[in-house]
Amino acid sequence: MPFLDYELVLCRVDKLSLAFGYVFVIMGFLGGVYGFHLKDTLQQVSALLYVGSSLGVVFAGDLFTLLVFWEIMAVSSLFLIWARRTPEARRAGFRYLIVHALGGSALMVGILWHIGETGSLIFNHFDGGIASSLILVSFALNAAVPPFNGWLPDSYPESTVTGSVFLSAFTTKVAVYALARGFSGLELLMWSGAIMAVYGVVFAFLANDGRRLLAYHIISQVGYMVCGVGIGTAVAVNGATAHAFAHILYKGLLFMGMGTVLYITGRNKLTELGGLIRSAPLVLILFMVGALSISGVPLFSGFVSKSMVIHAAELEHLGVIVLLLNLASVGTFLSIGLKLPYFTWFSTDRGLKPKRTPLGMYLGMALTAMICIAIGVYPTLLYNLLPFAVHYQPYTASHLMETMQLLIFAGLAFWLVIRKMHVEATITLDTDWVYRRPSRLTYRVFSVTLCRFLDAVEGLSLRLVHFSVKLGANPPGFLAETIRHAGHVFFSNRKPAFEPSDFSPDRYRISLGVMVLVVLLCLVILLAWDILF
Repeated sequence: MPFLDYELVLCRVDKLSLAFGYVFVIMGFLGGVYGFHLKDTLQQVSALLYVGSSLGVVFAGDLFTLLVFWEIMAVSSLFLIWARRTPEARRAGFRYLIVHALGGSALMVGILWHIGETGSLIFNHFDGGIASSLILVSFALNAAVPPFNGWLPDSYPESTVTGSVFLSAFTTKVAVYALARGFSGLELLMWSGAIMAVYGVVFAFLANDGRRLLAYHIISQVGYMVCGVGIGTAVAVNGATAHAFAHILYKGLLFMGMGTVLYITGRNKLTELGGLIRSAPLVLILFMVGALSISGVPLFSGFVSKSMVIHAAELEHLGVIVLLLNLASVGTFLSIGLKLPYFTWFSTDRGLKPKRTPLGMYLGMALTAMICIAIGVYPTLLYNLLPFAVHYQPYTASHLMETMQLLIFAGLAFWLVIRKMHVEATITLDTDWVYRRPSRLTYRVFSVTLCRFLDAVEGLSLRLVHFSVKLGANPPGFLAETIRHAGHVFFSNRKPAFEPSDFSPDRYRISLGVMVLVVLLCLVILLAWDILF
């Protein structure tokens, strides 16, 4: 349809967009079943907006439509964090908002720059340049590619039980779709994805919070997809798409499992869990379907999707990439397939008394587990949806033997050191250190500067009244007095009339966020004016 001097494509349907569209609809339904017991309108509306806007991005054929749904997706997902209504969720939500506001601003500037260079809004493969780089940064931020990954493990564990299921499925996979559409074959993505796969596993080992551990494994698993997009061949893009499809389902199942544990016990830290095998055995069984799927165990969905990305790297003789992806696979099995269930269900009994699990939670997990097994047993169900023709056979003797060797020896290593393994009640700062630690200093400097500014304004207003009579007779004297007072306020050591304690931290966070957005909006307006007019 026409829009100003441009053409918008509101709905572009091809095999790539359909593959993501199918799994988004499936996961939206399964998440709704899992959270059917909820009576919270905020979560219900936010979740539906989140799913719908994700579909809007996937089927957007132009950059303007993509941007609109991209921002709706960011705002609606934010309320799934805030809906938990805890101080930690509120703080994490503010940080999530600022990070995604910066990413959305980079996307808007990149789109405007792209219009100025090409005169077109059509969303296709980008050829490089400053505009493409800005758009790439925005996509990479939503995909949680390091160093833009801190927001994900910072915010997802603080969301609601049902909200984390939806969050695990959409934002990062929408970004994978956007990367596959716009930047397929970019070598930088290949190396970033391979490093990302190992990076997430390493930090997952350090996590004490169960959902934070799963969040780090989102980063790791998305690394496989980003790597496949970077390799760029038909087999690799098929692998990235297949793994995104499988990952959405089994990662949703894993978050359902840990969310159920949080719901029935009120606890999510491994140092506070243990001995749930007697009270929640069915949750363990369903959780393990997701754990075996993400670990790439034969007959489960991860085996037929993850291996396709590794196979694509082998076809291109990328030995280092293959090694990194295999290392990440072993680490995934150790941390999710073994460590997480052990410390949650089998370690020291903490005497917890879980409450009753709603039927909808069991039904949502059971349906998701059935799909994970169905894809693993009959991969043609998935392969028929991929954008290119599939000639890959996962169930070969060599592949089965190689996979089982990795898993068996990883399991043996875990068994040998199981008695010496322990978890510590600590918080590990990742790249979120950048906005957690320095932000305190920034807050203090900003607050003191603002207080001194208010003090100066108060004093100047009083002197304005005092010297108004003299203004007509002695303007130079009034100007000199004004400058003297301003200098005295800003450069003296006296206590200002206003102190930072007079203002709540939330007001400062809101003020700082609004200030950043206003500055960015002004820059966007100036850039748009220069490009368009």
